[in-house]
Amino acid sequence: MEMNELQTLRHSASHVLAQAVKRLYPDTKLAIGPAIDTGFYYDFDTEHTFTREDLDALEAEMKKIAKENLKIERFELSRKEALELMKDEPYKVELINELPEDSVISFYKQGEFTDLCAGPHVNYTSKVKAYKLLSATGAYWRGDEKNKMLQRIYGTAFTNKDELAEHLEKLEEAKKRDHNKLGRELELFTTVDYIGQGLPIMLPKGARIIQTLQRWVEDEEEKRGWQLTKTPFMAKSDLYKISGHWDHYQDSMFILGDENKDKEVFALRPMTCPFQYQTFLNRGRSYRDLPMRLNETSTLFRNEASGEMHGLIRVRQFTISEGHLICMPEQLEEEFKGCLELTNYMLDILGLKEDVYYRFSQWDPKDREKYIGTEEQWAEAQGVMKTILDDLNIDYYVGIGEAAFYGPKLDIQIKNVHGKEDTLITIQVDQMLAEKFGMEYVDKDGTKKNPYIIHRTSIGCYERTLALLIEKYAGAFPTWLAPVQIKLMPIADRHLDYVYEVKKELEKNGIVRIEVDDRSEKLGYKLREAQLEKVPYMLVIGDKDIENNTVSVRSRKEGDKGAMALDEFIAVIKDEIDTKKR
Repeated sequence: MEMNELQTLRHSASHVLAQAVKRLYPDTKLAIGPAIDTGFYYDFDTEHTFTREDLDALEAEMKKIAKENLKIERFELSRKEALELMKDEPYKVELINELPEDSVISFYKQGEFTDLCAGPHVNYTSKVKAYKLLSATGAYWRGDEKNKMLQRIYGTAFTNKDELAEHLEKLEEAKKRDHNKLGRELELFTTVDYIGQGLPIMLPKGARIIQTLQRWVEDEEEKRGWQLTKTPFMAKSDLYKISGHWDHYQDSMFILGDENKDKEVFALRPMTCPFQYQTFLNRGRSYRDLPMRLNETSTLFRNEASGEMHGLIRVRQFTISEGHLICMPEQLEEEFKGCLELTNYMLDILGLKEDVYYRFSQWDPKDREKYIGTEEQWAEAQGVMKTILDDLNIDYYVGIGEAAFYGPKLDIQIKNVHGKEDTLITIQVDQMLAEKFGMEYVDKDGTKKNPYIIHRTSIGCYERTLALLIEKYAGAFPTWLAPVQIKLMPIADRHLDYVYEVKKELEKNGIVRIEVDDRSEKLGYKLREAQLEKVPYMLVIGDKDIENNTVSVRSRKEGDKGAMALDEFIAVIKDEIDTKKR
């Protein structure tokens, strides 16, 4: 079945679901019910909170509706007639009132159920026969937290039961890899209600992975000419008024104080750019100072909507590998290329490169209030960026309205195990903020000019990257990233002295993420537990190992590798760590 046909089937399934809900919960008010890439959903205004048992009952009712083989018929009404028909459905009335005066207002009817809809649909309800209701959750009307919270039911549908079964099997596999579940089971992070949504606690193992990533990123950036800065976590509103964040981003910021009462109002930083510019502004600059590459491991704060929170993927406090590159116009393409090469290198090492795709995020000229600058400035910035992307042969798609308020950007996109798309890494071209901050350099001809600025991350947000790595590797991280790389297991207490000699020798060679499991448990139990913890190597120490100066090696990937000379094992694991082997 073609995708558009499948979308039609899924859209029809959402109507069958809505009909079932109206039958079982007659007072429910209908919102919207579109098909989506993975299935469909429908939003309902009801005092009832849907449970799994309710979803099962709704599935049974949907089955009855399918068996009734109701004809699905389209008809059209005038605006007045449409409003009269939907007078008891406030969300439908709102949608009708927003349609242009001369719109054709179409409806679809199946049995006693009628819904405002542009279609298309299958012709009979009997076509909806392979479906599953997956979950129920809260969702604000039109995604705006100022609106009422509705009940959203997610489902999926296919043309036959075999395709449905295959899809449900994939969903079960995705659940096993879900970082929100697996990350907690592996004790990488946790959350606490009385601390707040979107504020994860990194446990020792998760903190160790992020520390490893951070050191690697900072070292790699230093090799490529980036200079480290350290800037404040907050600033007065004055700074954000210059940058434009106060007018264009304030809803997403945490504000400390009230402008009507306090002389000074502060805000936690949502990004580092206006802070890092002060490094450039610290003294007069000439063309000889450019390009200036400034990087920082930045902790940022964004007031995300509560309904958007998800594990480590969307949080309110996060740490990012942020950088700002200040350059002359003629340096822009080469420096942009260098930023992209850095991100591609890091994605390749992490094993994520094959999973990403590229979006050229542009402004929406129909939404002028969202952006600073003139149409001419946007045309120039987007034209320059298009030339760069085309010269670099970047295979991208265009995202209208996805630009930052001050400039276009290349967003490197990725999907989590559930198919939800997020931005992992961003590289932006900005020709506007330099002028706002009075950033100038003296060119070779003695004239003062505003530089271009490239805003970029190298691996993006560390928390989001960790979430994606958990899902990519199902928690079985490559040795160089693993929070515990080796577990040492003595067979008996008499082997402990040698175990600690082995540990000392490993540490002398820079292998420090080691645990000794000296509990009075059976060896098989300890090995199974280490496998569940996804430790790359387990070294079992017995009498023969002491006699021969060996270690008995068990690999997470390859199983029992037998006895190895300690020097030989050290060489193997050092190579894995140094080359960042996956």
